[in-house]
Amino acid sequence: MQWRWLRANEPVHWHPPTELPGFWSLTRYEDVRAAYRDSDTFSSAQGILLRPADHGADPGGGRTLALTDPPRHRQLRGLVDEWFAVRSVRALEAEMRDIAQGVVDRALEMGSCDFVADIAARIPLYVICRMMGVPESEWPYLYDLTSKAFAAGDALTRRFAHLDILGYFEKLQEEKAAEPGDDLVSVLATACIDGERLSPEDVILNCDNLLVGGTENTRIAAAGGMLALLRHPDQWRLLREDPELLPSAVEEVLRWTSTATHIMRTAVRPTEIRGKRIAVGDRVVFWLPSANRDETVFDDPDRFDVRRRPNRHLALGFGEHFCLGSMLARVELRLLYGELLGRSVGIELDGEPTLLDSIVVNGPERLRVRLTPQAAR
Repeated sequence: MQWRWLRANEPVHWHPPTELPGFWSLTRYEDVRAAYRDSDTFSSAQGILLRPADHGADPGGGRTLALTDPPRHRQLRGLVDEWFAVRSVRALEAEMRDIAQGVVDRALEMGSCDFVADIAARIPLYVICRMMGVPESEWPYLYDLTSKAFAAGDALTRRFAHLDILGYFEKLQEEKAAEPGDDLVSVLATACIDGERLSPEDVILNCDNLLVGGTENTRIAAAGGMLALLRHPDQWRLLREDPELLPSAVEEVLRWTSTATHIMRTAVRPTEIRGKRIAVGDRVVFWLPSANRDETVFDDPDRFDVRRRPNRHLALGFGEHFCLGSMLARVELRLLYGELLGRSVGIELDGEPTLLDSIVVNGPERLRVRLTPQAAR
């Protein structure tokens, strides 16, 4: 495996420019963790994903939670942090459980379904829609738009779907600015930083950031975790026999799937990593699946083990940009798998999975399964 070779032989590796700009690759856990922590050297404001040079700068640079540095990042995060705190997520847990039950009910009625589209995608989307104040009657509309925007197919279809999402939030933020409610969009639409209201464009971009951040990686992790459990039936059996293992299973799913394939930073001052000189303006890419398979940190890292402890993975980031929705994602995964286990739902593959073709995220694009209620233990 390429990452294993790089970890052993060249953990800080320079990739010369192609259609992508040149960049440094970090593949070891400790290097990625240290760079995550050093926001004074490694900036998020110039983009966090590799993109072809001819695409220009990311329009969200310096404006959204994901694409800002301190102090602006802390100010933006401070506006919404409370919504993702442990007590807030716990207060939502009953509603989240109802959402998970409804999604599983619908899937069981279908009998055969795509676990990605029909189960994994719906739970995080419906939960973040609830938090953002999207009327429940409009959840299916946003589900359709996000399904098109995240699809691997036609690029033009994805682009138009994304524009429609931005258009939806343009209208919603206007409504919430005029009549605020108890929701995330109202918070952003009425927020002030340093005495100035956020611009409508910044509100819209941050709404889009919250929607994508609150759905895409959880969707892929939930589906990738289910695929891992289907391919390791002994691990699913362990969970059936001891549901108390669910929290550690969720952590192993997050480590194993490492759905964000890479995160990028830009050096804003010269530095050195393992003797390699990083210049101002150099792009530095953290390969999270590699860091989470680092043999110096994880025992037998290529083994899927729901009992793995400790499990200090970096799937949800680290430092200033530690995932805002980390607690939410963990609860969503626990509720989904707990719902399937609690009902003794039988699950088996119904065809070969299709994997995403992307350097940004990795996991199943489609995962056809057959569901059987009250399966024999």
